[in-house]
Amino acid sequence: MSGRPRPILVVSRCLCFDACRWDGGIVWDPFVEALSHHVEPLTVCPEVGIGLGVPRDPILVERRNGELRLVQPDTGRDLTAEMKVFCRTFLASLREVDGFLLKARSPSCGIGDVKIYPPGRGEKRVVGKGSGFFGAEVARSFPLFPAESESRLQDLRIREHFLVRIFTLARFREAAHKGTTEALADFHERHELLLMAYNQRELKEMRRLARSPHRESSEELFSAYGERLRRALARPPRHAGNLKVLTHAMGYFANVLTSGERGRFLDALRNYEEKRIPLSIPVSIMSSWIERYGQRRLAAQVYFRPYPQELASIGEPRQEVDPHRR
Repeated sequence: MSGRPRPILVVSRCLCFDACRWDGGIVWDPFVEALSHHVEPLTVCPEVGIGLGVPRDPILVERRNGELRLVQPDTGRDLTAEMKVFCRTFLASLREVDGFLLKARSPSCGIGDVKIYPPGRGEKRVVGKGSGFFGAEVARSFPLFPAESESRLQDLRIREHFLVRIFTLARFREAAHKGTTEALADFHERHELLLMAYNQRELKEMRRLARSPHRESSEELFSAYGERLRRALARPPRHAGNLKVLTHAMGYFANVLTSGERGRFLDALRNYEEKRIPLSIPVSIMSSWIERYGQRRLAAQVYFRPYPQELASIGEPRQEVDPHRR
């Protein structure tokens, strides 16, 4: 990926970057560590951002009269207003961004997995789960942008989807900087098979935008295409989408494959369809044909390598460590 656009990623600062957790610790995660070398990280700690120190008394989310409040039980402080101002101000300051990677279960950064408690300093039984204040504002302000926690990225399918999205959006951002219809057409051409796998309904309209003469300004054109691109990538591709792409690609080799090669590939597609093998196996077979036969059009398709491959094989469990033991 050297020389290619690097995703601009907002990352919770405590994830491998700084010992800023409430207890003065840091979270070391092997995947986040590896990813940091392939992105442009914009680190943030909302709790430090509102003036809390390191270490600090812990904070939590309470539900009071149907409203969520951010409180510090040991001091009795209600930090809700300060945190809301910080979240809005920080996110409004972002000129460009391709995605968010936030700390799981954090009362500020968590996405959907934050414990919610009843008011008061008595027994702290959990009354529900939701998002932290920063995580919730990310979802409101950037609803179609990839946003995940480091714990969810231990699921390899979720990780792959996240990586495809942030690296594709980074490539689109580069094309948008060029701002020409030629740049958009080139981007679309290289992503045609990826979009075919993800969302064929959006692909049809995106193809029209990329290939037809336009009366819109360049800014309007890229804005319309970018909106559809983010919608197309919002959900992971179904097996049927990947099967369509790989079957389509096999047609490029109709005159060179032996019956045995064709049969083995079709067997791989059936096993993938029946969820017996991962997608990487038929993709690897196809990639070997592309290289062997010098199939230039398929070689240009990012579908076969949408992100740095070394990021797909990191699967060690997360560890939370003291900064002095790193």
